[in-house]
Amino acid sequence: MEKGFAKSSIDQKINVYIWDMDETLILLKSLLNGTYAEVFNGSKNIQEGVEIGKMWEKHILSLCDDHFFYEQIENCNKPSLDALSQYDDGQNLSDYDFDKDGFGTPHDDDNNRKLAYRHRVIAHRYKQGLRSFLNQEMIKELDELYDTTDKYTDRWLSSARVFLEEECSARHNDSSLVASDGINEPSASKYQHINLLVTSGSLIPSLVKCLLFRLDNMITQENVYSSWEVGKLECFAQIKSRFNSPNARFCVIGDGWEECEAAQAMRWPFVKIDMQPDSAHRFPGLTSKTLGFYFSVVYGSSDDEDEKE
Repeated sequence: MEKGFAKSSIDQKINVYIWDMDETLILLKSLLNGTYAEVFNGSKNIQEGVEIGKMWEKHILSLCDDHFFYEQIENCNKPSLDALSQYDDGQNLSDYDFDKDGFGTPHDDDNNRKLAYRHRVIAHRYKQGLRSFLNQEMIKELDELYDTTDKYTDRWLSSARVFLEEECSARHNDSSLVASDGINEPSASKYQHINLLVTSGSLIPSLVKCLLFRLDNMITQENVYSSWEVGKLECFAQIKSRFNSPNARFCVIGDGWEECEAAQAMRWPFVKIDMQPDSAHRFPGLTSKTLGFYFSVVYGSSDDEDEKE
């Protein structure tokens, strides 16, 4: 059982939603290569989408390098920020000089400890949010870019966020507690709803994307996984071990073959995102009723109100 579960929630059923990022919760690659606009058969300006994507790329790289140690740790990708937690001795880092600690190769215990320090700072900055370290001018620029992107994509971004907030999280926010491990624990609900992200991108840019695309309130840093080095099947196996409970049900949502094959190997339902304008498996379009159907195919039907629209 995942540590952090309250005793009162041991018998509570758990829905674990495992999301892909690009072309699922956000759109970026398909803006840059024009494939998003192409499905609209001329009604979308392809170059406009490309320019929007390039602006996002610029901000992602800038934040990675300026605030998340990416130039130092780009070649040290790990599946999660907790992957090296056993090396973190809890040293006070308030006066620590990350530019002069000699971090580098080889990947021995000493350098693993220094990397764990960086992961701890990254986790703290993620928790604090963009407004804790960016000025108001930059926040305004990012807000405008988000709104421009949302308009261009017919509300894909905001619809995905609303879906996470309203359909895949605690129903009654005023009576919910969010535990330190990022798990919503509603006191008066039969279900816990947990959102995790498993992306094929490297970990630090993926965390930055969550911040920029306003997903950090729904997906905590403990729940962001990178399959860059280990593959999605290994990440899914780690997740199954983490939430080791007969009451846990898993559902994978994404657009790629790798998460589809990994979900099949785990015998979990897989919902394939489709960018076609008339598809119900996109944003806006995807509903809790659709996810409930996929759950029922694998796990059997449920009359719980959380699976009904």
